[in-house]
Amino acid sequence: MELPNSELEERVRAVRRFNRFYTRKIGVLKDGLLGSPLSLTEGRVLYELAQRERSTASELAQELGLDSGYLSRMLKSFAAKGVVTKDASKSDGRQIILTLTDRGRQMFATIDARSRDEIAALLGALPGSHQAQLVAALERVERLLGARGEEGERSYLLRPHQPGDIGWIVHRHGVLYAEEYGLDTTFEALVARVAAGFIENFDARRERCWIAERDGEIVGSVLLVKESEEIAKLRLLFVEQKARGLGIGRRLVRECIGFARRVGYRNLTLWTNDVLVSARRIYEAAGFHLVREEPHHSFGRDLVGQYWELPLRPH
Repeated sequence: MELPNSELEERVRAVRRFNRFYTRKIGVLKDGLLGSPLSLTEGRVLYELAQRERSTASELAQELGLDSGYLSRMLKSFAAKGVVTKDASKSDGRQIILTLTDRGRQMFATIDARSRDEIAALLGALPGSHQAQLVAALERVERLLGARGEEGERSYLLRPHQPGDIGWIVHRHGVLYAEEYGLDTTFEALVARVAAGFIENFDARRERCWIAERDGEIVGSVLLVKESEEIAKLRLLFVEQKARGLGIGRRLVRECIGFARRVGYRNLTLWTNDVLVSARRIYEAAGFHLVREEPHHSFGRDLVGQYWELPLRPH
């Protein structure tokens, strides 16, 4: 139904008022992004480059809706400052492959840490219940405005783990893996040991847990665990049946890869079993390669264990 002009104008004013409030609140109007010499747009391009091993200018322009000429000038400036390298694609000489240098990754890591700290401070000023309301409201804004993400990824949100989440991870693994794959309770015991070790030895600088929520309900999770100074391990990837098909599993794996790169790991590894076909497809699509397989009898079944690895940086 079409609104009267007066009512529409009032709503327009309300949205514009919020825009002014929020841009002031998060410091968008300052000269440099989070104390850096970068503009907001440059910071966004740097973020996209940090999320992938390599990219092309055309991919970035399409992803961010940027004018190709404007982006080209920005990337030229990045290259001159030693932030990115530009190499012709071996498969298509017309395409230029962009890769962040060590300097570029360090610049991103600094900005990323400042951003996280500022948002954490913003949330920290609110009681927990208000934090949850704020996050839910932001998710609803995204939905109402029709935010587009691949395979509906904007229909859910990701957050760090909170008290009670790790117990939920153990519980849901036990239930779902029994229902779907016929694994017995010794599998749940394994998950409990992994989860307990994560909590007891948690290193906030080098480890993460991501929880996926949809409509206020937990629908997925994954852990990124420190194996050594150079090796991280992806563990306990899980997505509820009713939330599959939204790209949550792929998004969780991408978050692990991006974080592992940012904090300086050289390799990301994981262990899984041959029966987890969907998960294995996600790992392969993300660039992992199968290192070796071992038949074993565990969790009440004959299985084939698989070890996968993803090199994150050149040795």
